[in-house]
Amino acid sequence: MHEKFTSLTPKLYEYLVAHTPQDGVLRDLAAETAALGSLSLMQISVEQGALLTLLARLMGARYAVEVGTFTGYSAICIARGLAPSGRVLCCDVNEEWTTIAQRYWARAGLAHRIELRLAPALDTLRSLPAHPEIDLAFVDADKTNYLRYYEELLPRLRPNGLIVFDNVLWMGQVAECTDHSESTEALRKLNDLLVRDERVDAVMIPVADGLTLARKRRGGTS
Repeated sequence: MHEKFTSLTPKLYEYLVAHTPQDGVLRDLAAETAALGSLSLMQISVEQGALLTLLARLMGARYAVEVGTFTGYSAICIARGLAPSGRVLCCDVNEEWTTIAQRYWARAGLAHRIELRLAPALDTLRSLPAHPEIDLAFVDADKTNYLRYYEELLPRLRPNGLIVFDNVLWMGQVAECTDHSESTEALRKLNDLLVRDERVDAVMIPVADGLTLARKRRGGTS
């Protein structure tokens, strides 16, 4: 098979970031998150954020759900891409991190469009109406529950709606046959399911730590 790809060296990645939109609110939020140390790795990358905004705009999304909010960078990106009346439901369990998020949501002028529920995400998702009304979902939380989140979100996703999963390449560990950690195995199961699940069209893209976009088919077949 002919392989065609460009390795992202530090210099090339710096060039990429320089050509990706990021305003002062997002830059300041990224800087404050970076001060948390190694925990800052849980924040999405600049290019992932720009992609989420663009996807929401392309879809004309009005209602989005985020599983795993951390300090709120991705929620801002999603909310900015929604239709004028759009809203985002954010699911998280950490009050300390989401307090930072709420400060930046207010600064971005988006606090009225973002709802935060501090509770286990599965409980929150199961409390939502069963009919399909979600346009866009972003999952970036505990990897061991990714499949469960998927099965709760998919019935509530409108046809042609999109679920975006982060960390599907897991720093390369999904391809390491010697890694049998719980999170790695959970991601492998998700990846294996999505590539053959007839309910969706899915594509895995090597953006940051890997994103999979899963589009819900109409009637599960088209």
